[in-house]
Amino acid sequence: MPVKIVMVCLGNICRSPLAEGILASKLPKDKFTVDSAGTGSWHIGKHPDERSIATAKKNGLDISNQKAKHFNSTFFEEFDYIYVMDRSNYSDVTSLAKTEADKKKVKLVLEELNPIGKTDVPDPYYGGQNGFDLVYKMLNEATDILAKKLIEKHS
Repeated sequence: MPVKIVMVCLGNICRSPLAEGILASKLPKDKFTVDSAGTGSWHIGKHPDERSIATAKKNGLDISNQKAKHFNSTFFEEFDYIYVMDRSNYSDVTSLAKTEADKKKVKLVLEELNPIGKTDVPDPYYGGQNGFDLVYKMLNEATDILAKKLIEKHS
């Protein structure tokens, strides 16, 4: 049974689809499944933001077939790891946890880069293309470390 990971942001159209695509590209598909979701429900069933798709494509990834999902309490049973993009997402997700074990599954993705600072991935939605490029760079660096840790732990 593959290890299941979900990446979570607000609307599931900008940051978490990029995080899903980047991390999935770094993990063996026979051992890991990566998905994404949003804490808000506005974009359910929609494809990622065109700027996220373009940023991924520019970096050799295709995320155009992803569709937004809404994070709910059943995700704690379904997923082994839950990585959120910012402290607001962290608060929203952990508020749905039924147990301490559920809460322990939730981590800020950038804790991989900066365990002390608990840095947020900025939401690029209202900005320009450079915001998406910055988000890609941050997530790419964090998922390099994360993928290595996951492969070591689950191989």
